[in-house]
Amino acid sequence: MIAVNKQLISQQAVDEWYVNWNALREQIHAAHEARNGQAEPFMHQGIEHFLQFLMIASEVEGYDTQASYELLPLNGGERLAFIRANPAQYASYRQLDELYKETKKRCARLRLQI
Repeated sequence: MIAVNKQLISQQAVDEWYVNWNALREQIHAAHEARNGQAEPFMHQGIEHFLQFLMIASEVEGYDTQASYELLPLNGGERLAFIRANPAQYASYRQLDELYKETKKRCARLRLQI
C-alpha cells in the first residue's frame, strides 16, 4: 500500500483542493444539464486534478493503476478506472463527485490517526 504523507493532507490543503473541485464541478454539471456534449473536457480536468492531489499526497511520480493507495476510499481504484474509461458519461461525473467527497472525509480520518 502506498501511504499518504499526513503533512500533505492538512485541513487547509484539502479545503483548497476541494474548493477548486467545486468550481469545476459546477462547470461539469452545467455542461451535462445543457446536454451539449461539452462535459468531457471538464471531466478530464477533474480527473487530472484528483490524480494530482493523490500523487502529491502519496509522494509518487505517477498514478499506478495496480497500486493500492491509502488515500483512496473503498473501491477507489476501480471507480477511478471506470471514470477514466467513460469521462463523457453522467454516471462518471457522479462517481467522480462522490470520490472527491469520500476522499475529503478520508483525509480527515487519516489526519486524526496517530
